[in-house]
Amino acid sequence: MTALEHPARRAEGPGRPPARVPFPVVDEVSRHCLQEEEPETVHIEVHLPGTPDPDRLRAAFTEALRRHPRILMREARGPWYRRRYEWELTRDPDLEVVTFPPPEPDALKRARERALAEAPPLTSSPPIRLEVVAAPPPPAESRETDQGGPAPGTTERTPTTPGSVLFLTINHTALDGPACLRVLATAAELYGGKDNSPAAPPSRAPAVQQAPEEPPSDAPSGWSPPARVSKGTPEPSPGNGMLVAELPVPRRPKGSPFTVNDQLMVATALMIAHWNREHGARPRPFRITMPVDDRPRDATMPIGNGTRLVEVPFSAAELTSRDWTPEATRDLLRRTSERTRALKALSRPQLGHGAALLTAPVLPVTLRAAVTRGLRRAAAPWTSTTLLSNIGRVPYALDFGDAGRAHAVWFSAPARLPRGLTVTTASTAGRLHLALRWSRTLLSHGDGAHLRDLFEHYLHATEHTEPQETHGGPM
Repeated sequence: MTALEHPARRAEGPGRPPARVPFPVVDEVSRHCLQEEEPETVHIEVHLPGTPDPDRLRAAFTEALRRHPRILMREARGPWYRRRYEWELTRDPDLEVVTFPPPEPDALKRARERALAEAPPLTSSPPIRLEVVAAPPPPAESRETDQGGPAPGTTERTPTTPGSVLFLTINHTALDGPACLRVLATAAELYGGKDNSPAAPPSRAPAVQQAPEEPPSDAPSGWSPPARVSKGTPEPSPGNGMLVAELPVPRRPKGSPFTVNDQLMVATALMIAHWNREHGARPRPFRITMPVDDRPRDATMPIGNGTRLVEVPFSAAELTSRDWTPEATRDLLRRTSERTRALKALSRPQLGHGAALLTAPVLPVTLRAAVTRGLRRAAAPWTSTTLLSNIGRVPYALDFGDAGRAHAVWFSAPARLPRGLTVTTASTAGRLHLALRWSRTLLSHGDGAHLRDLFEHYLHATEHTEPQETHGGPM
């Protein structure tokens, strides 16, 4: 459905009530399971070499919201016995979305803290906020930038270029990161007057075709409970911690059938397997959730929660080796590539058929909420080990004219238990931007730093699978 066809457009006019749309399945399940201790937020931070003009940016972002009217929504009120949650679509924002917080020490860390701890309310349209904070000057000599000492759970690995950072905080019950990035790209085009059309997707190496309905024959069974991330040194306060890092995009041998996404998947699995061995956990199969986004990236992109989730399995035997030779790594990458290709080709509902049945409007939402929370607790042992969300190459220039073009873009996804750890990656200006986010009841800042080092080690190992190597490859 395009922006011009959307019900929000048809609802305009004096005296006409706001249009309403029922919560999709993903939104309803998320709404049922909200927790104040660990808000369901997605954070996006876009680093610019300059600082945009406040009035022009507010005007451009407000107009971008109107051009993507599905983002202008709030949860409609209703009686306890209603059968559906509904989004109420509005013509204008209910509040000022773009803010310029006053300069303060450690402004970047404070903005990250807010992004993890304070979700934009669902009762105000739109359920996002955009903060523009000053980026700190790069340190003279430091591999890890802590901007005056790490705030609980947040740090940055590499020096940051002076300028500004656009901080988008999203209530994940309503929206996902790629959809909000599309809106931000529209705002960049309106602000800077330059084309921010998405770049063409990268070409992929040809693969042997297999029936899309059948997973690879060597895929591990999904019936046994998967491994959990072993507990490190938990912190006393609840909530999420986060660490971001900038790394080289991994190289791939020329003609490799696997993608950079497969390299990230293998590095994530080996990182957690190594961590679990260090903490005495017995080997167990892994399942790593991977969002798949088939939406177009142009102005017709549907706004909302549009990704579907698939689970990539790994057997315990595949991850128990302590000596990862190039041949062993190549074989694991090959098997991973076969699994991810098959899973991407499957046509299934976003959260599976069970979720669609669970959200059928038969009972009042209050009763369905209680059932959903109970089933979620019962199914916790079968929840995947972790989530790897690879945005890939950021498809938009994000050129803000006099404020410059984005040179770094980080995303992070919620990290509630039972997973307790998520890995989110994106690539901008030839660099890989990694965010590790964790539940503080599972891990500490020091644990996150160790996991980052393990991830970097194993990601580098995926490059050395052939004697001849070249740069490039799809994300």
